[in-house]
Amino acid sequence: MTTINDILSITSPEDFTSRALELFRLQAVRCAPYRRYVELLGIEPTSITCVEDIPMLPIELFKTEDVYSGKSEPEVVFTSSNTGSTVASRHMMSSVENYRKTFLAAFTAFYGDPAQWSIYGLLPSYLEREGSSLVFMVDELIRLAGSGGFYLNNYERLIADMEADTKPKILLGVSYALWDLAEKYAPKLKDTIVMETGGMKGRRKEIAKEELHAILCRGFGLKTIHSEYGMAELSSQAYSAGEGIFRTPSWMRILVRDINDPFDHKPQGMRGGIDIIDLANIDSCAFIQTQDLGRLHADGSFCIEGRIAGSDIRGCNLLIHDLL
Repeated sequence: MTTINDILSITSPEDFTSRALELFRLQAVRCAPYRRYVELLGIEPTSITCVEDIPMLPIELFKTEDVYSGKSEPEVVFTSSNTGSTVASRHMMSSVENYRKTFLAAFTAFYGDPAQWSIYGLLPSYLEREGSSLVFMVDELIRLAGSGGFYLNNYERLIADMEADTKPKILLGVSYALWDLAEKYAPKLKDTIVMETGGMKGRRKEIAKEELHAILCRGFGLKTIHSEYGMAELSSQAYSAGEGIFRTPSWMRILVRDINDPFDHKPQGMRGGIDIIDLANIDSCAFIQTQDLGRLHADGSFCIEGRIAGSDIRGCNLLIHDLL
């Protein structure tokens, strides 16, 4: 039986493939919505021998179905943010500790021990609601860092606290709040990584990431802006150290599909829909077809280039209606 420690210990492509196929065959039986989806596709789980052939569950089903494969009742249910016009996704997890281990392993792989940082969270739209996995993650990172904190709308206090802080700092903020901070105050930040996540949440107009990062660099006096890529339906995060190029931890993999044929995965460099294998989703579904557009690079890194137009009506929608 695969455990979260097994997943987080993956070090080779061969180990990833073995664990992915094992988890697929388990979840294709235990996760009821995924089982029905695989059955509607006419796929016999034991016939799949290649990671690229594993069917990806459309992410919309996290809004309407209990996407869960755990044996016991879930310990926590994280929910997605929305602007009030959409239904929130629900991610059921059997163990809060499994989630904690996962995000700490990913953060440490890219940024080292949280204790060496002061971590500041500027996440107003997340703090204003219940059930955010991002708030849970940042709260734990702040605790381990031993310095920093959450800030809602008090930008002046945030700036003052960061200026007085002598440790290296990470300011992790939702995109629109960072834009507001850079535009209204333009503080020149020292010994600080600014990491954006989460988009505009209906608070400001959507703009290209390159344009946003240029605004933030000018406002904060920085050369690069980091990014965190995650979502409520995932247990893991990918990180970008600049230029919008994301890298995943060893137990997470990105595939790119044709937007008109969700079962046709495209070669590296071609633009298409983002599919994610997150093996840390051991008690939900690890194989997810997202609504994001992007490209996969030769070294396994990837970039995000927007959302699929009309993304709530997507490939496989007829199968989704059958499931509902």
